[in-house]
Amino acid sequence: MTTEAPPRPATAEEPPRGGRFALLRNTWRGLTSMRTALVLLFLLALAALPGALLPQRSLNQRLVEQYFADNPSIAPLLDSLGFFDVFAAPWFAAVYLLLMVSLVGCVLPRTVEHARALRAAPVAVPRNLSRLPHHGSAELPVGLDEAAALVRGRLRGWRVAERSDDSGDAAGRSFSAEKGYLREAGNLLFHLSLIGLLVMFAVGKLFGYEGQVIVLSGGGQFCNTGILGYDSFRAGLRVDGTELEPFCIRVDDFRAEYEQTGQPSSFTAWLGYQTADDLAAGRTDSWRPYTLAVNHPLRVDGSRVYLLGQGYAPRFTVTFPDGQQRTGEIQWRPVDQTTLLSEGATKFEPPGVTDDEQRRTRQLAVTGLFAPTSSGGEVVTSIFPDLRNPEVAVDVLRGDLGLDDGRGQSIFQVDQSKIDSGELVRVARANLVPGQSVTLDDGTVVTFDGVRSFVSLQVSHDPGQVGVLVFAVVLLAGLGASLSVRRRRFWARLTPVADDGGGPARTVVEVGGLARTDRAGYGEEFDRLRADLLDAPTAAPADDHEES
Repeated sequence: MTTEAPPRPATAEEPPRGGRFALLRNTWRGLTSMRTALVLLFLLALAALPGALLPQRSLNQRLVEQYFADNPSIAPLLDSLGFFDVFAAPWFAAVYLLLMVSLVGCVLPRTVEHARALRAAPVAVPRNLSRLPHHGSAELPVGLDEAAALVRGRLRGWRVAERSDDSGDAAGRSFSAEKGYLREAGNLLFHLSLIGLLVMFAVGKLFGYEGQVIVLSGGGQFCNTGILGYDSFRAGLRVDGTELEPFCIRVDDFRAEYEQTGQPSSFTAWLGYQTADDLAAGRTDSWRPYTLAVNHPLRVDGSRVYLLGQGYAPRFTVTFPDGQQRTGEIQWRPVDQTTLLSEGATKFEPPGVTDDEQRRTRQLAVTGLFAPTSSGGEVVTSIFPDLRNPEVAVDVLRGDLGLDDGRGQSIFQVDQSKIDSGELVRVARANLVPGQSVTLDDGTVVTFDGVRSFVSLQVSHDPGQVGVLVFAVVLLAGLGASLSVRRRRFWARLTPVADDGGGPARTVVEVGGLARTDRAGYGEEFDRLRADLLDAPTAAPADDHEES
């Protein structure tokens, strides 16, 4: 026969078990677990794959446009998902932010735990030392004080806690010793350095910037005073380009050396530079020399200047029918990195023309290909990247270049729509070597004067780089300590032997040891400790043991 419990009286709605914030607490615990951090790390690596497989707008807009042209059906879908700007996409930022929160939430409690372990006193002697993996005992013909002095002398360098022991028939002493606290210190440094790395990376992304600029050799200059001086510029989230640290660079000379196969062996640029202090003091006529090479950047005012590559800038002089001349020299873009065959457009406006319509319709553009070492023949191509036999194949265009319409345009080419509409007309075509000219139908003469090298420089400013270096070194040191140092414990219990016959004093010494990790090696160390304490000569007085 069974009886049913009486029904509970109706009461007000009770809060769920664990309190009102149980869901938030459980969510936080799940987010900050090591398993979640590993899953987020895998998701971050998976999310970064499109950034490695697809062209990115922040790196090369031209390749993105080419991808759209080659894949018109799938490219818009990928673009709507942010695959062409992965590292700025909201979903990538969400995974990255969750990973940072998970790591910090996981690291901080472990750091507190390691800090407590560093301050903790050695644990008391276990009741039964013979149950430990390493143990031993012996009866020494010395008194309790002498045995205690022997143990103290042998445990120098250990953290030792000495206690009175009343577990036996007579009052004795016990020693608890631990060694290898550097393991916890290494763990502590590792976790704190990991947080420091995250913070320094964030500082670099917030307040850093990176820009590329092309400077002509033979005296070309660049000053880091604003973003307008750069050809391309990527700013941090807290950088608006108005407070850049000013410094100036002058490229005095440049030399490139190549193998017989055309592969570059070295790039060297001889610079002069002025720091912010030089500019503030008005020392604009003095330049500090520096030899810039690949992977040997110039470090100035917290920024690094890298040498990325080189190219060529043909120089043309246009002599108009009235005798006035205009000289143009601008970089042409390499289309073949192996031979440095380059394309470009050098643009001119007619001098002395006040009528807007006439000036707009009589603009000139010298476009075409430049070969640093021409193969010869009617079709100009390059067979070597060095300046051995320079030649240009040019088309001279006349008409409206669109220089006055207020729209930006490429410095490497003319607007094709202008040619298609007839606003630009080709008036001459020729292959020229330095010193040769071509004459237009109105008597204008275009002369190919020569060519100059240019260097491509990258300026990188990262205020967190020093912190990243420091925290990375400390992190490796902490990781090495946590992996190489063993945490081990040693206990000794001294119990005097009662002797009613007035014989010599004797003391029972029990020892035990335990390694806090499974790594081998403590057994040999324990054997040495046990031999020194249980098998050592005991005839020496206690004072000698205390001094040793």
